[in-house]
Amino acid sequence: MLKEFRAFVLRGNVVDLAVGVVIGAAFGSVVTSLVTDLVTPLLSIPGTTNFANLHFTIRDSVFGYGRFLNALISFLTIAAAVFFLVVVPMNRLMALRKTEPQVDEVNRDCPECLSSIPRAARRCAFCTAQVAPPA
Repeated sequence: MLKEFRAFVLRGNVVDLAVGVVIGAAFGSVVTSLVTDLVTPLLSIPGTTNFANLHFTIRDSVFGYGRFLNALISFLTIAAAVFFLVVVPMNRLMALRKTEPQVDEVNRDCPECLSSIPRAARRCAFCTAQVAPPA
């Protein structure tokens, strides 16, 4: 049992995930500081207040919507950073490494049941109808 647990913990995916979570948490705190200490003061320059101090009170309940605005800006900043620094480069890299043809290039639709069949097929595997060779 202990040997299986050790194999599970030391498997590459678990270690990679743990490293990703730690780096993500550190990145999140950096972006939160960036938003709280730099972006929101810049956005509040035209006004006279900082977002963190914005709130309203109803019957002794304080609603700090300024902190929510900081969190929203932080989320959008993190999402943009992940998209432009991780997703876009990975998509470009995967497009360069792509070796398989597009599905549309090797498949076609059966005229009877509209299932996707190989382009060279003479009979549909789903409805068994004979299909003409592709043009």
